[in-house]
Amino acid sequence: MKLLDKFDQIESRFKNLETQLSQPDAASDPKKFAELAREHSEAQNHYEAFIIYKDLNDLVVEDDEILNGNDDELKELVREEYEDLVAERDAQENKIKMMLVPRDKLDAKNAIVEIRAGTGGDEAAIFAGNLMRMYQRYAENKGWKIETIALNQTEAGGLKEVSVQISGDSVYGTLKFESGVHRVQRVPETESQGRVHTSAATVAVLPEAKAVDVQVLESDLRIDTYRASGAGGQHVNKTESAIRITHIPSGTVVTCQDESSQHKNKEKAMKVLYSRMLAVEQETEAKKRANMRKSLVSTGDRSAKIRTYNYPQGRVTDHRINLTLYRLEEILNGDLDELLESIVTADLINRLDEI
Repeated sequence: MKLLDKFDQIESRFKNLETQLSQPDAASDPKKFAELAREHSEAQNHYEAFIIYKDLNDLVVEDDEILNGNDDELKELVREEYEDLVAERDAQENKIKMMLVPRDKLDAKNAIVEIRAGTGGDEAAIFAGNLMRMYQRYAENKGWKIETIALNQTEAGGLKEVSVQISGDSVYGTLKFESGVHRVQRVPETESQGRVHTSAATVAVLPEAKAVDVQVLESDLRIDTYRASGAGGQHVNKTESAIRITHIPSGTVVTCQDESSQHKNKEKAMKVLYSRMLAVEQETEAKKRANMRKSLVSTGDRSAKIRTYNYPQGRVTDHRINLTLYRLEEILNGDLDELLESIVTADLINRLDEI
């Protein structure tokens, strides 16, 4: 279907939503009104972008007629603007196509972010801590809220693993492509000969899920309690407040010991369990889509090496889109906008055939 063929559909949706918002009882249900207002704002953006495209396309069509006509003087005038006009129209067309690419229905959700030290011993754990700090700084810049679910520190000051919930506007949609293996190349503080070592940490970004999003039977769960411990394994709590939940059919294990209350730890652990179960479903779907369209960017394979942080060269390279930025320090301090936006844009461009 040509782009202009969609205009009537976009215009109809926009005007229908405008009519609904103008009804006297529209605000009687605040939640429904907020959703309606969000849809109207999106439809308005689409409609206005189409108007610009239609006007540009009309001008291109007029110029085409002149260039195919017999008025040489007018042709000369048109030639001066024609290429720029076509380029402007085509750019607007690409902008609209990207606006119309179907969005993942989970993008608006909050996210559970899990980081685990990989190969590299203490250096990998220190790097895992660096990544956690990077996401914390980014979340602070976005005005998002971070809540710790589980934290396992090392004596060297790093993190064996950490799980946090990040709440805010479209957190999952913004961070979902961070899932995968992150690699660091640098000279560890303990390296006496100045050799560069390579270590890694894995990141998993899960859409926050609730009981209504997935089917988890109580009979499929084994719940164990134990004493919470700190760095090095020493016990920091004399009561068995820590929770370990095992989903027997899948073998999924979730632990939480951040709260002093067993009830609160169970609540947090169940939230992570629901999110992991939902993520498994999403990964299966993502792999199917990736197989169909050879996706460059995918959330379906968390074992894939996605990014390298090279300290000697001060660079960060995302291997999925071949993007290298020589802004290592700024990125590790939470300045992720350019990197994340480039990845999201690459995914949208790759999905243009879906509209």
